Amino acid sequence: MIRAAIFGFGNIGKYAYDALRASADFEISAIVSQSLRPGSMDVPVVSNIADLPKTDVAILCSPSRAVPDQADMLLRRGISTVDCFDIHGEIPALRKRLDAAAKAGNAAAIISAGWDPGTDSVVRALLEAMAPRGITNVNFGPGMSMGHSVAARAIPGIKNALSMTIPMGSSVHRRMVYVELEAGVELEKVTAALKADDYFAHDETHVIPVPDISVLTDMGHGVDITRKGVSGGTHNQNFGFTMSINNPALTAQVLIASARAVVRQNPGCYTLIEIPPIDLLYGDRDEIVARMV
Repeated sequence: MIRAAIFGFGNIGKYAYDALRASADFEISAIVSQSLRPGSMDVPVVSNIADLPKTDVAILCSPSRAVPDQADMLLRRGISTVDCFDIHGEIPALRKRLDAAAKAGNAAAIISAGWDPGTDSVVRALLEAMAPRGITNVNFGPGMSMGHSVAARAIPGIKNALSMTIPMGSSVHRRMVYVELEAGVELEKVTAALKADDYFAHDETHVIPVPDISVLTDMGHGVDITRKGVSGGTHNQNFGFTMSINNPALTAQVLIASARAVVRQNPGCYTLIEIPPIDLLYGDRDEIVARMV
């Protein structure tokens, strides 16, 4: 049994709890949360890492900007980690930092292990292997982006926020950000701060004030990945991958699969494209090979 701790009990943490309960090879060692009371769940709840029971892997369900320090600390203590860090441009630096921390603690980390980055990254790698020359387009949504919504909520003056990703085609996206403002806050000031954030600075972004975010919330999301390219000297090879999903539920499931895989790796830090797919699956390896091939 793999002893896993859930760090954070928001949307992803709650679905991670459900996914762990449905996995025959996991035991939940604890939930680490500032919002849950000890005794409120059927597993240990702690607020401090010092009180964490014996744990093989920590499943980090925290906002991306909290992940680097949290993972670094756990890895140096000898606890392997998986996370869904989603700031694409910062992944190489995080991989380098956590690789050093993991090797210092004789542990392993799989970073950015959601569905994008994560499993979509694996799909993109496979499509490029099939057509080494060509163009890949990734169109997200329409749907709620959890990372962008969390980033919007962190802007001073915003009480609550929902960021919707609208695909425009050819990997171009529009961000529709619905916000509940704190009393007396000017929309123009909040909009300027939000658009300056790296989560939003690269896309067309619209900020729309609403009285109540809850009536708009839908956790559905999706992606459409296409590649048109060349296999050897043969042109016009076309590939596609499409899914429509519950965003936090799929993110949590990929985290649990990655937690299974991370305890099978040598010390160091990895992304999902570096992990053998079979390591993500539960069961006898010979049976899995026979079933999959």
